[in-house]
Amino acid sequence: MNQSKDPQLRAALPLFLALLALVWFGSLATRSLISPDEGRYATLSWEMLRTGDWVTPRLNGILYFEKPPLQYWLGAIFMKLFGINAFAARLWPALAGFLTVLMVGVTAHRLWGREAGLRSLAIAASMTWVFGNAHFLTLDAGLTLFLTISLCAVLIARYAAATPEARRGWIWLAWAAMAGAVLSKGLIGIVIPGATLVITAIWRRDLSLWRGMHWVSGLLIFFALAAPWFVLVSLRNPGFAEFFFIHEHFARYLTKVHQREGAWWYYLPFLLGGLLPWVGGLPWLLKRNVSPPQKRAISATDVLITYSAFVLLFFSASGSKLPSYILPMFPAIALLFGLRLVAVPAKTLRLHLLVPVLLWTIALIASTQSARVVSNSAPPEVFAQMGADLRTGALLFLGGAALAWWWLRRNRNTLAIMTLALAHVVGFAVALAAHEPFGRLKSATPYVGLLQPLIQSGAPVFSVGGYDQTLPFYLRQDVILVDYTDEFAMGQLKEPGRSIQSLDEFAQRWQSLPQAAAYMDIVTYVDMHRRGLPMRVLYQDQRRIVVSRQ
Repeated sequence: MNQSKDPQLRAALPLFLALLALVWFGSLATRSLISPDEGRYATLSWEMLRTGDWVTPRLNGILYFEKPPLQYWLGAIFMKLFGINAFAARLWPALAGFLTVLMVGVTAHRLWGREAGLRSLAIAASMTWVFGNAHFLTLDAGLTLFLTISLCAVLIARYAAATPEARRGWIWLAWAAMAGAVLSKGLIGIVIPGATLVITAIWRRDLSLWRGMHWVSGLLIFFALAAPWFVLVSLRNPGFAEFFFIHEHFARYLTKVHQREGAWWYYLPFLLGGLLPWVGGLPWLLKRNVSPPQKRAISATDVLITYSAFVLLFFSASGSKLPSYILPMFPAIALLFGLRLVAVPAKTLRLHLLVPVLLWTIALIASTQSARVVSNSAPPEVFAQMGADLRTGALLFLGGAALAWWWLRRNRNTLAIMTLALAHVVGFAVALAAHEPFGRLKSATPYVGLLQPLIQSGAPVFSVGGYDQTLPFYLRQDVILVDYTDEFAMGQLKEPGRSIQSLDEFAQRWQSLPQAAAYMDIVTYVDMHRRGLPMRVLYQDQRRIVVSRQ
């Protein structure tokens, strides 16, 4: 049967999207925000909403220039609309991830037809790294959305049937998306698209992509959207440009100043794990191009391969590595998978299905052994709850995989792919909820309620020798940093009065206050206790102590 004309398949798409959206957005508020990234970016948005200053970002009341403000703006808008909570804080990464998936589906449909569109959409939605990064508050989901729009717009303009006016519109969209990428995370928003154009042209000895970029009008669009904030923030904050462009771009990439180094193979495990449940499809990408041969002309496949390879190699060479940095390559891989899957028979797909089934089965078995991984940093009940949720997620996936197998037995490949994708999304969402007991150990939610009576009476809160990034957000109040610098170095240099530099100065301040509260680790607490500071323990766990002035 021609599946593209199958009424059952046509009905499956809106059902798939509805269920995907329900799981995608319905799970945002099920977990506490955690330190450091989620607390940091939630606080930056809250500070913008609170102060009304949409030009100069502040973290815990201190100048913060490490990243551009687009995500802070959107986070503040969502907090205004939906309240100051975890759902609003995470909504932009989740929305960005969802829109990325839709863009992948639309692009594959425009380039290679309905079947490729449906499959690419399902594959992108269910990739572990795409779904996972959309459900944690970092900058990478937003960056990936704009980079994906830019990539896909160029592909549609170049390879899809369209009028010259429509092609120009797609190219203009690509330039606008690059501006969004720069406002999301800086110069990487032009480095990746630019390098892709250069490398592909050199590889294929073809400048056709360059000739179609409408450089004059495109650059006008790019600078009109991207430049105003950089100009305004530089005028209001002397020294911004040097810190942002030199320290946060060149020094971060070329040196180990941020202490995030890793081996050359650092990203390979994250690539393989992030491709689940489709990691078994990697050999499909090694097959010869299924598109009609072109006389050394650049194909869409060439662009996607170059783009993906550059992202992996560029960040592998960096002196600063974090797992989420390679997220932008996953939508491109989903497009490649969607193209290759058109020619993959049901028998081959059944063999592929064995890979995620085996891995989820291993997870199911491992979930029954949670008592074996108890550590000093997490109590037994944390791992017991994580094991129970992981077990539920594994069983849900295996049930969906059985249904996908049933579809494949009937040569309903696209329905099988959509079923497997949805099963992985549901299973992973349930398993992700298992992180909450452990996440609370890295969040202020267990103890912030104990501080509210002191806050209401006007007592200051100190963060001594350390900093819980989620504390100001949940407390709805800045805390006073004591003997702590890290990412606040530039802000403290510009505004030294907002922090306390030494423990001795803090001890004097503490003794002079009638009421106060402080967050610290256990070693610092022991030090303060030896100094004779009056402290009453309000909360304590394996990593931290919260005290009040007696």
